[in-house]
Amino acid sequence: MSIKVCVFDAYGTLFDVNSAARQCADEPGREQFSTSWPAISAQWREKQLSYSWLLTVLKNYTDFWEITENALDYALESFGLSSDNELKQRLLKLYAELDAYEEVQSVLSELKEKTITCAILSNGSKFMLNSAVQSSGIKAFVDKVMSVDDVRTFKPDPLVYKMVVDNLLCQKKEVLFISSNGWDISGAASYGFETMWINRLGAPIDRLPFKPDFIATDLTAVESRIMQINSKKKIENL
Repeated sequence: MSIKVCVFDAYGTLFDVNSAARQCADEPGREQFSTSWPAISAQWREKQLSYSWLLTVLKNYTDFWEITENALDYALESFGLSSDNELKQRLLKLYAELDAYEEVQSVLSELKEKTITCAILSNGSKFMLNSAVQSSGIKAFVDKVMSVDDVRTFKPDPLVYKMVVDNLLCQKKEVLFISSNGWDISGAASYGFETMWINRLGAPIDRLPFKPDFIATDLTAVESRIMQINSKKKIENL
């Protein structure tokens, strides 16, 4: 059974989660923020993820945009910037329109030419995802955008990964799941997907039960991996 579907995580995989803070830091009058934006952005992301996991354990689903705002409040307060509401609102606006990584559009375009279904599966809310897909210019290359809003729980809950087979009417082994998050890769692998970890920062492999099937530094390796997988499966079926 060959790979027919590519499912991409959104944040950190297709969209650069640091682009909002980076762009804001370059704007006039941001001298204080410009010196600490990398640390603020990192803490913002860390709290965004940890809040989503904790709320899942507590069975208290909260819209990911609200989580994103709460995580930003925490990060700004940590660096003495909680009183700057204009900065907060600017960062949120930019986060709703995150930049896609440089290679994203060409990779998705090439996959579409090969008749591979391209979909997004994300913890992001529908509003966030639709905004980012539109503003980044990749809408024409994405067949389906799936948000956890529909199941009201966050990855790595198996219910989230089940959305792929339910929405795209495919089998697990027809899916290559692609994410820059090791915990997401582990969740997808445990569900039964072929997985590809986009390790942009050269991080160690997470010490979790399920490891990635493939590792790459960016998305340009996706098409060759699909060809590799499909060739191997074709030989096995002879």
